[in-house]
Formats: sequence, structure tokens, C-alpha cells
Amino acid sequence: MIEVKNVSYSYGQDEEAIVDLSVQFPPGEISAVLGESGSGKTTLLMCMGRFQQPCRGSIELSGVDIFTIPEKDFRKKVGIVFQKLYLFPHKTVLENMIMAPVYVLEESKASSRREAKKMLDRLGIIDTADQYPSQISGGQAQRAAIGRALMLKPAYMLLDEPTSALDANTTDDFADWLIDLRGETNFIIVTHDILFAQKVASRGVYLSGGKVVDCDSIDNIVRHVRAGKLVEAVEAQ
Repeated sequence: MIEVKNVSYSYGQDEEAIVDLSVQFPPGEISAVLGESGSGKTTLLMCMGRFQQPCRGSIELSGVDIFTIPEKDFRKKVGIVFQKLYLFPHKTVLENMIMAPVYVLEESKASSRREAKKMLDRLGIIDTADQYPSQISGGQAQRAAIGRALMLKPAYMLLDEPTSALDANTTDDFADWLIDLRGETNFIIVTHDILFAQKVASRGVYLSGGKVVDCDSIDNIVRHVRAGKLVEAVEAQ
């Protein structure tokens, strides 16, 4: 389980992005973090991915403070795919895929290539193996970036706005694909796309002003959003 305990993060003296935020992300389900722009979604993700250290509070993975876990061990347990995918443009998709197992897990290139091809086949993009990122579609690039992160077999995978560069049809296909990957890892998805979240997630967390306004099943979260109840909750704070 990832447990966020009373976490605050500030980008400046008067700019608190998240405020005394507490939430749990239990294993065995896909969780969606929702909210308007500036609500603190990406900041929370960056703190859970250990790219930003909270000013106050703690974040625990299986009861251990993530900032006490050695960097290499942490990266094996928690993967992250940013909105900008950061595929290496000078390397093929297959070469991108094998970097983590070769340089982090210290596996041989031969075995890593075999595993990467299996992963690409599993992702439905084996035909992109020898292509460069500039030669593939946005949907294929999104899958390649997630597949690259999955090569480390992390317990949790954090995704930041994964549908931002996808059209409606590709988003639907991508949602079905993520659902099929539920057995591979535990996804925590930051998204503004409520329809996408409702399709892929079982649990939702709604943020506003850097605080948790609602935490419930995704269907209840969506129902509350559409009924305007979360707006009322924010205004009452």
C-alpha cells in the first residue's frame, strides 16, 4: 500500500500546492486522482514518485517511508510515466525498452531483448520494435513508455495525464489496454478526463486546492461531480 500522511508541499512561500493531504492507495485496484487544473494532482504524483520531497508529512510504501528506501530499490518498486514520455529519440523502441533491465537490474542484453519483445507483443506494438519514437503514433508511444516502465516489474505505476495526447478513439483503446494490464501492477492515474477515469479505475480521489475533497468508488466520485456536490464541498471549506 502507498499511504500519504498529512503531506504538504509548497513551490514558494505563498504557494502551497498540497496542504495536509492524507490518502491511501491500496493494492489490487486502479486508482484515479481527479481534480481541476491547479488542484495538486501532479504535485501529489511527483511526491509519491520521489521527485519532490514534501515540506511536511510522510509517504509510506508498505509501511516504510519512501525517502528512506535506497534509490535503486525504490525505482524497482514504483514506476512513473510522465505526461511528456521521455522516450530516447536516438534509440529504437526496443532499445528504449531494454535500458532499465540492463542498467538497473544488470541483466544481459540478450535476455532483456527477449523479455522486451514479449512485452511489446503483450502491448500489441511488436511491429514498432525497430522504429524510433518519431516514427510511431502517440498511442504507440504511450504504450512503449508504459511498457518500458513495466520492464522493472514495479509494484505501483504512476501515470500523469496519460490520455492528454490521444484522440477519443485511441483513448478508448488505451483504456481497454490498461484494464488488461491490471494483473501486472497497481496503477495510480492522474487525469482530468472523468470519462476515462470511470472506464479504467475502480477507486477515485478528488482534489481541490491541494486537499482531498472526496475519496470513494469511481462511480460515486463521478456521480458527486455531476451533481455538483464536490463544488459545494469545496466552497464550504
